[in-house]
Amino acid sequence: MSAAPPHIFTLTGNLLAERTLTFARWTAGATQRATAESFQVGGKGINVAKMLTRLGDPNTALCFLGGPTGLECESWLRDRGFSFQAFSTSTPTRTGLVVRTADQAETTFLGVDAAPDPAALLTCANALDALPAGSVLTLSGSLPGWTTPDYDPLRAALHRWLERGPLVVDTYGPPLNWFARERCTLVRLNRTELLTLFPGSSHANTDALLLRARERFGARRWVVSDGAAPVWFLDETGAPDSIPTPTIREVSPTGSGDVMLAAILHAHLRLGQSWRDAVAWAVPLAAANAAHPGIAEFPLEIILAMSFAKPLSPRFYS
Repeated sequence: MSAAPPHIFTLTGNLLAERTLTFARWTAGATQRATAESFQVGGKGINVAKMLTRLGDPNTALCFLGGPTGLECESWLRDRGFSFQAFSTSTPTRTGLVVRTADQAETTFLGVDAAPDPAALLTCANALDALPAGSVLTLSGSLPGWTTPDYDPLRAALHRWLERGPLVVDTYGPPLNWFARERCTLVRLNRTELLTLFPGSSHANTDALLLRARERFGARRWVVSDGAAPVWFLDETGAPDSIPTPTIREVSPTGSGDVMLAAILHAHLRLGQSWRDAVAWAVPLAAANAAHPGIAEFPLEIILAMSFAKPLSPRFYS
């Protein structure tokens, strides 16, 4: 009998109370009337948890909630059966707005980042110290206020976690440099974020940048996406390897990197694939997400087809 898959904890540092408005068409500078409205909780770690749940992987979403917007997010997560642990903060959860039409590019407006207060960060640090052995921790998205002393307890807890279990990271800005220097199990990012680690190298090839990253940083594995371009993978010893992406008609790229990360974890931890093969397994799922509205809401049939190595119908990408 095979061992049970490890429990995956996703940590979201900057949750989003997000509304989507659908219009027949919209134009800047004029009053608009939507034809449909919906509410959802955004944030990269929540997206990862959503996809993990669709794949059948046990997971718990860790997040910070504050103010009336936080209460609305908490209700949404509970009503949809998310397994989650929320850390209460005095800072209201940030808001966001997604505008969709049938024939215009989707537009997202994000509210001001909401840094958790010191008490919430300390509570989160204590929770990380209490995670059960054998778990996997993923950290996704931005961490507002990362450079302040308020984050000292959480930084220390994350460093301690690296002595206990895998840490998978998908972040950017100031936290990225810190996590890159740690012995993280895997760092997933896009090319623009990778370039922030190497100022003045915008014309360098991604494979060359990855080799420099291996020399300079402590992270053990890297996955770099770049829109429709191939996804790059690098581990501790091999040469950089590119993985082609399917050709799709893009509907909404939002959350596709999060879907990819969840699928990588599923393929490696549940299906027993190597990290490189797990990335190759995940890339078509990220493409399918970009070819459909919503996040992790594309047809489940594509997942079943991949699980049994069946050819994928082009209709899932177009």
